[in-house]
Order: sequence, then structure tokens, then C-alpha cells
Amino acid sequence: MTFGAACGIALPMLKIEDITYNVEGRPLFEGASATIPTGHKVGLVGRNGAGKTTLFRLIRGELALEGGAISIPSRARIGGVAQEVPSSSTSLLETVLQADTERAALLAESETATDPHRIADIQSRLADIDAWSAEGRASAILKGLGFDAEAQLRPCSDFSGGWRMRVALAGVLFAQPDYLLLDEPTNYLDLEGALWLESYLAKYPHTVLIISHDRGLLNRAVQGILHLDNRQLTYWQGGYDQFARQMAERRAVLQAEAKKQEARRAHLQSFVDRFKAKASKAVQAQSRVKMLEKMTPITAPEDAKKVVFTFPAPEELSPPIINIEGGAVGYGGPPILKRLSLRIDQDDRIALLGRNGEGKSTLSKLLAGKLEACEGRMVKSSKLRIGYFAQHQVDELHIDETPLQHVMRLRPAEGQPRLRARLASFGLMADQAETVVGRLSGGQKARLSLLLATIDAPHLLILDEPTNHLDIESREALVEALTEYSGAVILVSHDMHLLSLVADRLWLVKGGAVTPYTEDLEAYRRQLLAGDETEKPAAKPAEKPKKASRDDILALKAEVRKCDERLAKLNEMRDKLATKLADPALYEDVRKGELETWNRKYAELMDALDRAEAMWMSAQEKLEAAA
Repeated sequence: MTFGAACGIALPMLKIEDITYNVEGRPLFEGASATIPTGHKVGLVGRNGAGKTTLFRLIRGELALEGGAISIPSRARIGGVAQEVPSSSTSLLETVLQADTERAALLAESETATDPHRIADIQSRLADIDAWSAEGRASAILKGLGFDAEAQLRPCSDFSGGWRMRVALAGVLFAQPDYLLLDEPTNYLDLEGALWLESYLAKYPHTVLIISHDRGLLNRAVQGILHLDNRQLTYWQGGYDQFARQMAERRAVLQAEAKKQEARRAHLQSFVDRFKAKASKAVQAQSRVKMLEKMTPITAPEDAKKVVFTFPAPEELSPPIINIEGGAVGYGGPPILKRLSLRIDQDDRIALLGRNGEGKSTLSKLLAGKLEACEGRMVKSSKLRIGYFAQHQVDELHIDETPLQHVMRLRPAEGQPRLRARLASFGLMADQAETVVGRLSGGQKARLSLLLATIDAPHLLILDEPTNHLDIESREALVEALTEYSGAVILVSHDMHLLSLVADRLWLVKGGAVTPYTEDLEAYRRQLLAGDETEKPAAKPAEKPKKASRDDILALKAEVRKCDERLAKLNEMRDKLATKLADPALYEDVRKGELETWNRKYAELMDALDRAEAMWMSAQEKLEAAA
């Protein structure tokens, strides 16, 4: 996470003026300019490799411009997710609270400050940044990103890198920088987390710049699109669909104008060629030569390169291709999913819905044959071939081998022309075919993994987050390929646009069961954003408690101590607020507006106290149970 100094004043616009920058001799920006209105949410789009991430680094001052200027107030706070939160014994909640460095510094100074004026300044600033509602805000952000109340009190070391990326994102959102720069934040979120983030960003109080290929997010959470194309920046009002329509209209107009100009140029040149040698027409011919010289060429914009995915077609099998009756699956302990009664036919397009940890990946592995059912009956067609794509497979490619070597291993009898044609059918052309995987982009690696997953013409294709690292054009190509594909599809994705265009059946994985979801995706989105606080989690089977180790008890004691300190600080703030509210001058007519502000802050503080006491009780009960 990266931040500048604190700033409590209104900020002027972010201005990018005539910037130039090259990477290894290749120009990324040439005289590019744009102005981002203060407080706007803006999607930064452009082809892979155009320089979007480089622009972020230029805005943060990590790279030096070769020409032009980027104007940002010197005291503005710039925030972004640079890397995952490191593994440590600090709880998730405390890690997020520490991300607001100003609040942490003020609280630390408040414990040692003795000068009355400085103490007053500290308390005033703490009031300005709503320090007493901090825990509630941090907890709400963590919950939105998939961490329940119990998980928030666990140390960072309990979580994998992908989950710690979510904690890093939570920290940046909590700190509320004046300029929030996010680079593909949904790549490590599930559908539920992505929808929450989309809603959160739409209400974010400051300026947001977000690099994303998530069409739904770019339609619902931003007010403008900053397009990086041909080394130039263009700002468009509205969401992505509006931008795409305007771009298509602009392309059509320019192409028509370029065509007319070419016809006019050809007509003038024809006259010159016919009459330049004739004395009677020499003046007219020379006049037309000057007209040709003065014509400013209209260059028709290049059409986006056609992106393709071509899935081989399987032969047709008799339905059903998979049938499960009374099935259950797990990992050796109690079943994760049970009482499964599911049928899949070859023409099915099924999206799996459900919060992270409910069992979507477990079901995918069961269907793919990577897990065995521990109960019930599961029957598959005898000739069934299954293709399985999951994000971890992209990471398991051989980084020192080329895509051509990968497909040669699977098809050793095929000649190179046929193998290269296979790669080209997934958008991996001659240059990429001979480039080692370690030097390919994330999107190119995803294409290779999709090719390997479908090379045997599967009757059932299981895709777990296939769009990570794919740009918008590639996502549209994937939709087309899946629409034309004659096999069944099981799809897990945070991309609502992809789900809405591909899936015609929805299965909800929740509470250990898999059931048809009878409403549509928009209803599911509304349900997630509204929350399901009234629902209680399914009771888990009682397990024999394990005896806590000495380290476990020390960690629990440390958590109780932190909760004690948190309560003490909040109680101290409450006493100071109560003193403030006891001031008679506050109730004078001219100060009624100020009174409302202090009453609101007091209510927020009491809410924070309630939450802190609940956390203290939870930590205390765990310690007593362990001891």
C-alpha cells in the first residue's frame, strides 16, 4: 500500500499535460493529456501493453517523465495496492486499522502529549477523521471482502497470498486516500467480493482511477472512461458501454471521411496525371497539385485485432453425461457438500453461485474427477471427456518452455504446422509460440491454459475464474467461443457480464447443499448487496476440542490485551465527547449545526464501543475455553 502525506483540504483536478515516456525505446506516451475531475470515478482502459500500469507509476512519482507534467497537490494522499500484506501475527482488523497512518500516529501521540493546545489539536483532528468509528468501518470493509467477524481477529499468517491481497485492498479502502489507484482489483476477488467492491467504489468520497476489464464494474461504478490508445489519452463521460458506442460511431465517421477523402485524392491525382503535360491545362493541373499537398490526411482508426478462441467440437453423447444421486464430497473429514442430486446434459450452461468457502471449487473438482464422492451414486457417460481450467493451472505452466513445447508434449505425433495452427486458434501467433512462458503476459498464459484444457475436445468444460488477466476483447471472444461450443459448461466467475451472456442455469452452493437458483443474476446481485444478516450459518458438527498449545494461549492473551487497549481508548474518547456535549455554549441557537455534528459523532462512538465490547467478549471466551 502506498500513500503520501495527509491532506484535509479540497483538491484541484488531476491534470496530465503533454506527457512523453518511453520504455526500452518504445514510446508509450507522446504528448498525451487528460484532466480528471475531482471526486470522479474513472476507468482506465486500453489494450494490454499500452501502458496503463506505467501511467499509475508516473502519477505516483515512481517513474520520471521524459516530457510534460502531471499535476497533483503536494500534500494529496495517493493510495494503491502495491503488494499483499506480509504474513504476521497481527490480526486482520488491526492490520487494516494500521493502514490509516495518520490515525495511528495521532492515537499514539495522544497517549504522550502534555501540551494542552496540542492535545486539543489532536482531538479535533481525530474528530475530523472520525477516528472513533474506525473499527466499525474497517470491520465492514473486511466483511465485504469476505472475512467474517471471527476471521478478522485471526492473524495474517493464517491466510494465503490471495487472501492477504484482499487485506491489502481493505487497508487502502479504509485509509481513504484522496486519489485511489486500483490495478485489476477484482482479479483476486470472487463474484460476491467484486460486487461489494463495485458498490463501495460508487460511493467512495474521493477520486478513483481503476484499471479493469470487468465490464459490469466499468458500467456501474465509474462516471468516465480514460482511454489509452495510440500513445494518447482521451477522457469520455459515462460508463464503458456508452464509451464503446461512442468509439464505434467515431470509428464509422472517420472511416467514411477517410474513404471520401481517398476518392477525392484519386480524382485530383487522375486530373494531374492526364493533363500535366498539356500547356492549356498546366495551370489547372498545378492548382490541383497544390490542393493535394494541402489536404490533411484523415487516417481511419485501426480496427481492434480480432481476438479468437476456437474450442474443438466434441461428438454428441446420450443424456445425461453426469448424474449424481444422494452424493456427498469432502476432504477426508465431514462432507463439505451433501445430499447432492444433480444432472448435467451436454447442452447445459450452468453458473455456480455462492460465497467463497461454500464449496464451489469442491463441486467443480468432484465433477472434474479430481475428488471422489464419499457417499451416494455418481454415474458418468463412459465416453465422457472433461476439460478443467482453474487459475492455479496458469501458475503451474513451465515458465522455461514455449507454448509450442507445451502442445508438443500433448500431441507428439502432430507436425509443427498443425500445432502452430492450434496455438493461433487461441490467439497465440508465431511470436508468442516461440516465446518462453515466463515472458508471456498474464492473458497469453491464460490462453495457453485454456488451449491445454480443451485440446481433447471435452464434452464438459469446467471453468473456474477463466477471465482473470483477459482484456475486454478477449472476454468477448471467450463469450463467442462458449456460445458456439457444443459441450456442457460449468462456470465460476466474478464477471457478471460473462455469466449473464453464457449461463442459462444457475446453481446456488450454500450451507452444504447445491440447489437451483430460480431468480436471475440481477436478483442475486441485489440480494448480495442488501446482505443476509437475518440468516444464520448452518450448524457445524461438534468436533472434539483440541488442547490449546502454549503459543495459542499466548496469542489469545495478546488479542485480549489489544481488545482491552481498544476499549480503553474508546472510553477515553467517550468521556471527552461527553465533556464537550456538556458545554452550555454548544446549545446556543447559532451553534445548533455544530451540536448536531457532535451528537452524530457521539452516536458513532457508542456504536464503535458496542462492537469493541463484542470483540472483547469473543476474545475473552476463546481464552477461557483454551485455558
